[in-house]
Amino acid sequence: MTDKQKGYLGNQNLKEAGVNIEFTKEQVKEYMRCATDPIYFIEKYIKVVSLDEGLVPFKMYDFQEHMIDAVHNNRFVIGKLPRQSGKSTTMVSYLLHYILFNQSMNVAILANKQSVAKDILSRLQLTYEYLPLWLQQGIVEWNKGSIKLENGSKIIASSTSSSAIRGGSYNIIMLDEFAHVPNTIAEEFFNSVYPTISAGQNTKVIMISTPNGLNMFYYYWKGATKKPGEDGKNEYIPIEVEWQQVPQYPGGPLRDEKWKAETIANTSAEQFRQEFECDFVGSQNTLISSQKLRSLNWSTPIKREADGLWVYEEPKPDRDYFMTVDTSRGQGKDYSAFTIIDATEMPYKLVAKYKNNTVSPMVFPTVIRAVATKYNNAGVLVEINDIGGQVADILHEDLEYENIMMTAYKGRAGQVMNGGFGSSRTQSQLGVRTTVPVKKLGCSILKSLIEEDKLIVEDVDVVNELITFVAKKNSFEADDGHTDDLVMCLVLFAWMTRQEYFKSLTDSDIRTQIYEGQIREIEDDLLPFGFIMDETEEGEWDGESRWFSA
Repeated sequence: MTDKQKGYLGNQNLKEAGVNIEFTKEQVKEYMRCATDPIYFIEKYIKVVSLDEGLVPFKMYDFQEHMIDAVHNNRFVIGKLPRQSGKSTTMVSYLLHYILFNQSMNVAILANKQSVAKDILSRLQLTYEYLPLWLQQGIVEWNKGSIKLENGSKIIASSTSSSAIRGGSYNIIMLDEFAHVPNTIAEEFFNSVYPTISAGQNTKVIMISTPNGLNMFYYYWKGATKKPGEDGKNEYIPIEVEWQQVPQYPGGPLRDEKWKAETIANTSAEQFRQEFECDFVGSQNTLISSQKLRSLNWSTPIKREADGLWVYEEPKPDRDYFMTVDTSRGQGKDYSAFTIIDATEMPYKLVAKYKNNTVSPMVFPTVIRAVATKYNNAGVLVEINDIGGQVADILHEDLEYENIMMTAYKGRAGQVMNGGFGSSRTQSQLGVRTTVPVKKLGCSILKSLIEEDKLIVEDVDVVNELITFVAKKNSFEADDGHTDDLVMCLVLFAWMTRQEYFKSLTDSDIRTQIYEGQIREIEDDLLPFGFIMDETEEGEWDGESRWFSA
């Protein structure tokens, strides 16, 4: 480099674009070796900051070399690693190698927070500055959010969101601490980037995190292929690191039982399980037992429509199908959803689901009618607490769909299903209002159906919602940052199975098929003994219930 060319923006540690460097024979040989061997390049040329020693060479441990080898030789890698294991530093080193020795590559570093993503990029920039100039590519762009090199390769840093990389084409997407991204955002992100990932045959996705409950990261981890060549629910190759494999500090001894005891004393046993033992500690007080939640599986739909309809089984002749519907306002927040259950025999089975947070309430009835008609004119039960009443009216009056389930208030029996309009005393209504007793009964029956394997729901969205459907504010609701629209459809279906009218349609007596003792035990847990509420009364829940309030 000449005196006239003093580095990028005056930084002599950075090679400016357009500057030619004459390589020695040794440098050419070394360059070629670095290009083909990322582990060699990292251990010889990458420097990291040590709290005790300052800038030092990055000497990788065996598990870190394994991580590099996995991401280098596979398209999809998911890593479940404990805190303070150097996972981000390891991935930064690989990404640096990737953009240095490959032309015109686009890389995205995405994290749960934008500040975290930019911090990761800043580590990459620091390591870049201490590379020999003959190994560097000239700098075209260099700021807190992106780097662009003379060879055409570029790397950006952003928060994980549906708009983070929309419209772009990326060769590597690194998702840091993906378990800490809220489920709604994680789902929207993958729906948005899936076309980007599938567009190329070599696109890599690297997902690394410590666990944070049973969420989208858990879903990908559970479905990962355990070994190359094995079948899995997805294409991700898993990397798992035990806390005992990680030194107490850089260059120090490995962590031991004494270190574990000290860490638990300063934090908690549960925190240690999650952050260091990498246990998927689920939400507390879920409707479905944690043991059962861990055993739930999901399958791949045979049809996946862009509007949110997933089909697991096509309709079959002479089968009894029921659709339960939950409606939102289509403003990008809550979802309009429905589930279709084959209730011909036990176990009941979810055969299709719909979930969309942008569909208008004026359009939603058309979707309902089309799908319900296809499934043998399925019986449709619409939740009518809010905008759902309008959906039910359009479905019945404008679209003339006849097989809409109706309900009526019948004394102290409360809200019951019936076959049509009754007397003035038991005036029928289209759909059902999710009152406190309806939700309480629906939750208790749903719990029994799922835990006794009498309702099969092998859908990832349903499973994710069940995982985060928790006791909250004297009721069961979605945990913070999650949704429960599909679960509420199942709650309504479960409530429906206890109705005499349902039994007359299906010749199925749910109460006799689920042992009376089990039902009573579950109901006693959800509602104190002796509590009775008349649904015909407009008063609120009396406050004595542990779980439910109006």
